Amino acid sequence: MTFHDLKANRREILTSVGAGGLTLAFAMASKAEAQDDGLKPLNAYVQVAPNGKVTIQAKNPEVGQGIKTMLPMLIAEELDVAWEDVVIETAPNDPKAYGRQFAGGSMATPLHWEELRRVGAVARAMLIQAAATAWNCGPGDCTTAPGEVIHTASGKKRTYGSLALACANVTAPDPKSLTLKDPKAYRIIGKPKAQYDVAKIVTGQPLFGIDIRRPGMLYATYEKAPVFAAKVAGADLDAAKSVKGVRKAFIVEGDPNAFSPGGGAIGQGLMPGVAVVADSWWAARKGRDKLNTKWAEHPTSKQSSKLYAEQAKAMAAGKAQRTARNDGDVDAALKASAKTVEAAYYYPFLSHANLEPQNCTAEFKDGKLEIWAPTQFPEPGRQLTAKTLGMKPEDITVHMIRGGGGFGRRLANDYMVEAAWIARETGAPVKLLWTREDDMAHDHYRPAGFHYFRGGVDAAGNVTAWHDHFVTFGEGATPAPSAGMSGAEYPARFVANCRLEVSSMPLGVPTGPLRAPGSNALAFVMQSFIDELAHAANADPLAFQITLLGTKDVVGEAPAAYGAGRMRGVLQAVGEMSGWANRAKLPKGEGLGVACYYSHLGYFAEVAHVAVAADGAVKVKKVWVAADVGSQIINPLGAINQVQGSVLDGLSEALHQAITIDAGRVEQSNFTDYPLMRISEAPAVEVKFLKTAFPPTGLGEPALPPAIPALTNAIFAATGKRIRSLPITPDMLKA
Repeated sequence: MTFHDLKANRREILTSVGAGGLTLAFAMASKAEAQDDGLKPLNAYVQVAPNGKVTIQAKNPEVGQGIKTMLPMLIAEELDVAWEDVVIETAPNDPKAYGRQFAGGSMATPLHWEELRRVGAVARAMLIQAAATAWNCGPGDCTTAPGEVIHTASGKKRTYGSLALACANVTAPDPKSLTLKDPKAYRIIGKPKAQYDVAKIVTGQPLFGIDIRRPGMLYATYEKAPVFAAKVAGADLDAAKSVKGVRKAFIVEGDPNAFSPGGGAIGQGLMPGVAVVADSWWAARKGRDKLNTKWAEHPTSKQSSKLYAEQAKAMAAGKAQRTARNDGDVDAALKASAKTVEAAYYYPFLSHANLEPQNCTAEFKDGKLEIWAPTQFPEPGRQLTAKTLGMKPEDITVHMIRGGGGFGRRLANDYMVEAAWIARETGAPVKLLWTREDDMAHDHYRPAGFHYFRGGVDAAGNVTAWHDHFVTFGEGATPAPSAGMSGAEYPARFVANCRLEVSSMPLGVPTGPLRAPGSNALAFVMQSFIDELAHAANADPLAFQITLLGTKDVVGEAPAAYGAGRMRGVLQAVGEMSGWANRAKLPKGEGLGVACYYSHLGYFAEVAHVAVAADGAVKVKKVWVAADVGSQIINPLGAINQVQGSVLDGLSEALHQAITIDAGRVEQSNFTDYPLMRISEAPAVEVKFLKTAFPPTGLGEPALPPAIPALTNAIFAATGKRIRSLPITPDMLKA
């Protein structure tokens, strides 16, 4: 089912009434998933209890992005219920009832903005009809206030709770026939709401996958080869079993297709390894320490970051393997340019570094499997587990548990498959918990990349030519996951002479999406090189960006249309917010840098203010963000949190983080050699949302990409030194 298959009609609304009150169901499955008569299984979103409490189901996984709060806000608004009367529960994983349930791509808002408001509107209409029937009047004679129906003429009132049972006799209206609220009447949407579970989070109550407990539960660790997908050559299982509390230790042969060395395929199956199961996690860990595991040779053990860099340089000097775009005559335009610039850029592999390591609890009983997992992608995890264990998917139940950070890592369900396999072999409920070192050494990393640019400007300061030879990873024309680049990558379509070329080399490291996949890396190189051209043209970098965007409001056709007018708007706004025009008054060693980027349907422009000391230390003093994500900010508190967190995430990546490979294995092991930004380093982040006449879009990712080039461009403004590789180190900037 595609995102555009999410439809609803009158026959897809069901109600049921019992002792608990009214339950409203609103199925949003695709036509392909419908039964012959179009009727869907019960998909309960709203339950109204006799006491007036309203329980709303949050359909998607919660990994800190606030979706458990935001999606129910849409329903509660149109239902017209007081927020303090709302109880939120996480929905079960049920694709037949709920359609796709996932956390990723900043898609929750664009997919559910209208549909879930209509869920609330249908419930409200049914409650009104129930009251109108009781009062022997028309529904048009009634209105609502939070939690109650009011007869307009007489002022009579009925609470939602008192009407819940009467709704059994009400025919649900066609949701498309209902008029949704005027935004001016919103009581919940647009008002700041704390995350629903925040009190439990700050008081340490059990909410996360790592907190799950089951009767008779055992604990497991799973050791895998440092070289990805290498098989077990031998392990001292008896030594592990000799540790007090260890119940089992066994070798898992794994799936030979669990990982593709060439393409870095994500989540294909079960990696080879050794499992240790014990009464406590500590005992399991101590037993693992005794294994003395030997690993078989693997063909990717000769790969390294140094070798990748050497290969990239050699490939860039030759003919590109394929051309993603070729407009005009780049070579002729470069020759005719008043000034030309050449630059080589590099960004490293990155780990997701979730604060909660990967974990999963599984229980296999009577041929059925039950799983509790902090996953971003529950249904693919269920399908993968079924395939790996040779089970029917319908015999597996996956409970979506809150995750302590996702950032794309929990889209892969390798930990789910491991836990399920170990539980079946053990015959008892098992919690698998990765160590921090496991998490760092067996991630699905943001891929590294190499870009070799040539660009030109004319005497008037206009960009005349753009050439990027991108050396990435993959097999043939198929890039490794998250290692590709579109032929429409900006500034393509805005430069008459533009050539984008791609060459790929094999990879023995698994890769996958990290917050703002693709964009988090491409924004750094594209926006940095645009800044280089601006300085070559002796132009104001912000004005240069606006000029490059041209005068059209939209360039290109859907689905790849680019809102140039929207990007000009956020650039102008961030210039005003940051006092860009006064940047020349900054002290020596300080500078402002600007960058913009379109990512996940959002248009963002950011300015960073940095100070660089004589020893090369970088202090980010402030970041300003102007954002255009459409007509409505649903939860301002959550929105600001997402933007500020994204910016700090990007700065942390740029200043500190890199995964390096040697002998086919990751060299970093923990936060000691893969540091995250500390609170003392975090700058103030000022956010402004520009409300525009476009449907609202997501906020989990699009603020991150421009933060990195805004930082590096500010460093150039402060020092005259260009950052072309990450992470930034003091040695790059010492006076």
